[in-house]
Amino acid sequence: MTAHNSGTAGVAGEGNSRFEVLYEDNHLLGIVKPVNIPVQEDATGDADLLSLLKEDVKERFNKPGNVYMGLVHRLDRPVGGAMIFAKTSKAASRLSESVRTHSFHKVYLTVVHGQPPASQGRLINTLLKDAKSNTVTIVRKGTPGGKEAILDYTVLGSAEGYTLLKIDLLTGRSHQIRVQLAGIGCPLFGDQKYGSAVNRPGQQIALWSALVGFPHPVTKEEIELISLPPQTFPWNLWSRHLQKQAIR
Repeated sequence: MTAHNSGTAGVAGEGNSRFEVLYEDNHLLGIVKPVNIPVQEDATGDADLLSLLKEDVKERFNKPGNVYMGLVHRLDRPVGGAMIFAKTSKAASRLSESVRTHSFHKVYLTVVHGQPPASQGRLINTLLKDAKSNTVTIVRKGTPGGKEAILDYTVLGSAEGYTLLKIDLLTGRSHQIRVQLAGIGCPLFGDQKYGSAVNRPGQQIALWSALVGFPHPVTKEEIELISLPPQTFPWNLWSRHLQKQAIR
């Protein structure tokens, strides 16, 4: 297994990327997604990550014509951290298959208000998305349009009324972590949508894609992309060492 941490890239491009590259070869591009950038074009018309990455690769490799960039998984606009993209359609297809067969592994770190009822546990809910308002709610099992959402959480530490959690995501539903944790009375720090009663406008949501693991679509080698959250409040209530140890 090969791990690629923030600050240690894989096979570099011909020029410096404007993004923090975790891994790169002819098939894949792994980066640290900056916060507050949409992954793909949305109604705001703001610059999106997919388009920016295409431009970046085109410039670095002096590529004529269009650049292929396949989206394999998503992160909400305010969320940052490790992401993998496919540079060929074959790689995209094989990574998508890894997602379907659950050999694609995602670990998040998050800071929540309060404390979960147990030091670790599994949350299973049925979630329903309202596309018009872009909000998700927990509904009864069997509700038309509802999708099962499963995650495992582990408490890593508590300080000043906040708790640091490791999240192993077992399904990839929209807003899943945010909604499920709010559902047990632990809204995420900074989450205006599902924790407006306890968060102030302007706070940055404390949710970070810390690890993305998958078999390389061509070599089959196990790859891990690792990214730690910024050393700003509330993340800095806990040591980088604790955060790094927790996600392995």
